[in-house]
Order: sequence, then structure tokens, then C-alpha cells
Amino acid sequence: MNLDNREVVVVEVGENPPKRLDKALALFAPDRMGLSRTRIAKLIRDGKVSCQGEAELLPDKAVEKGQQWTILLDEDGVGETLPEKIDLDIRYEDSELIVVNKPAGLVVHPAPGNRQGTLLNGLLHHCKGLSQVRSPSMSGIVHRLDKDTSGLLVAAKSDRSHLGLAQQFAKRLVDRRYTAVVRGLPGASASMLGRREGSEIEGGGVIRMEGKIGRSDRDRKKMAVKLRNGKWAVTRLRVKEHFIAAHASLLECWLETGRTHQIRVHLAHFGHPLVGDRVYGRRHPAEFIGLGGEIRTAVSDFERQALHAGTLGFVHPVTGERMEFAAELPNDMKELVNALRSCGAKFR
Repeated sequence: MNLDNREVVVVEVGENPPKRLDKALALFAPDRMGLSRTRIAKLIRDGKVSCQGEAELLPDKAVEKGQQWTILLDEDGVGETLPEKIDLDIRYEDSELIVVNKPAGLVVHPAPGNRQGTLLNGLLHHCKGLSQVRSPSMSGIVHRLDKDTSGLLVAAKSDRSHLGLAQQFAKRLVDRRYTAVVRGLPGASASMLGRREGSEIEGGGVIRMEGKIGRSDRDRKKMAVKLRNGKWAVTRLRVKEHFIAAHASLLECWLETGRTHQIRVHLAHFGHPLVGDRVYGRRHPAEFIGLGGEIRTAVSDFERQALHAGTLGFVHPVTGERMEFAAELPNDMKELVNALRSCGAKFR
């Protein structure tokens, strides 16, 4: 909901909440809002958080399951978002919504210090209008992809479509499937992913990864799997191809939940980080022993996380039609996969 350029967020306290109000709201607020505990604490002290119409000024206020808290967000401080001509790979468009295949390197929406050159700037130039459910710097944005993740994304033109799509995301009715290239051979032996605590092999060779995700205690800019105070998260994957000689694998991943950096965090936590992930994928020289120079370069110098949102499916929020979209791998990932397939060196 948007009110005079201010956004209203309603958060319901779920099971086993933290004792403090600021921590509980940070835990149960939708991930798409990007609300940290520090920001929520400031909003509480500023009188922007209320329950049943009564403002609460103490961040350490005790909370109970089932309470509904209203957060009033001020303008986000990124300035006016201006239309900008940007080439868009549009896969579908009607009067209600637009589906775009986002290239790697393109930021989805403006943020402080990054006001121009985003997907939203391009959408504002291309579309006559976008939904105003969210703040001006998030107009039409229903969900996000990381800057260096390529693939399909849907944006809403009308408020009714935005609310309808957001409800499908919240109820986990949207089909989002990703192609990923990871280090290691998940599922190849009992010691690999699929036999570790928090993961299991389901029918049809599907591996299920479960682990709560929250801000890292060591680096607040990163997410991590946490035993406490994280948000429940489940990722599933299926191995499409093992590149045994290159000690890497091609995966299909899909989300049951949609937490920040979820696929990246889960894969890294369970020992198979994405190729090229400079944030969650630490590189060890031993991993490249026995690899030829060409394949070593292809893996170690890949310039982004090898993750592509290749499938997107949802029900059109107005017509009720089931819609499915697919986007082929971008050239850089095609070249990476081809290099891994051609590797003849034996990995030690």
C-alpha cells in the first residue's frame, strides 16, 4: 500500500517470535521489503510502528504470536526515479504486466548511490505506467533478481495485478526455476550433498536443502544459514549433468521460499557454491589441481555467479490464464558449460 509517497507494511507475528519487537518484525517482514532490524528499530523510535492504531516507541517491546503490526515507511531517499531508454528483452507484455529477461549486470531498481541505469528506469521509459503499490523507487517491482543473476522477471503495470502477483508469491504458487553451475559433484556419493544434515534426497533424484536464512553475524552485508533468528527457507535441486573431470555440476534449482540470496547461500552452505560467486564461494587452489589451463581459466575467471532464472510460471492475476515463460542460457553461461563438457583432464 502506498500513501502520499509513503509505504505501509503490515507484518503478522508468526510462530516462536523473538522477544523484542524490532527483531520480530525483521524476522517476519516480507523479504522483498529489505527491512533490517536496525532500520526497524529507528522506525519504532520515530513513531512509525503501531499495533491496533497505537504507536509503539520501544524497540524491545515484548511481542506475541498473531499480533499485526503496521510499519509506515517514509520515502526511501533515492530521489526521483526517471525514465531512461534501456534496451529490454521483453518476453511478454499486456496492459496489466510485463515479463522481461534481465541480463546479468543490470540492477533491478534504484537504491541510494545507484539512481540510474536500472531495470526500473528502463521500464518507466517503455511503459505508460507501473503499479504504485510500493514506493516510487519500487514502482511495479513484484520480485527481484540479484544484479549478477540473469533471467526472467515479471513487473506489474496496475495495482490489481501487483497485489494478485504478490499474493501468488506469498503463497508460493509461482514456479521459478534456475539453471546453476556449481563447484563439486552434489549427490555423486554418500558424502556429498543429499546426505548432510539439513538436506535429503527425495523421489526422482531431487535434493531438498533446508536451512533458516538471516543476516550473517560476521558480515551484515551477507546472508547465512542460521540456527536461530533466521527465516525458514527450502531450495530443491536436480543434477542435470556432472562434469567429473572438472569437478563441477550443472543443476536445476527451484524455490519453495524466496529469501534474499537463497540459492547462493544454501548451495554454499552445503558445500557446492556457484561458480563465479565472489561473495559466498571461496576459492581454494587445490580445487584446480589437475585441470588444464583453459578449463581452470573458464572456472576461476567466470565474472559473476553462474545462476540464470530460466523458467517463470504464474497465473495471470486478471485473466486467470496460466502463463509459462522460458529464457535460454545467456552466452557466458553457455560458454562455461561447453568448456566444462570439453574438459579432458582428470580431477584429483
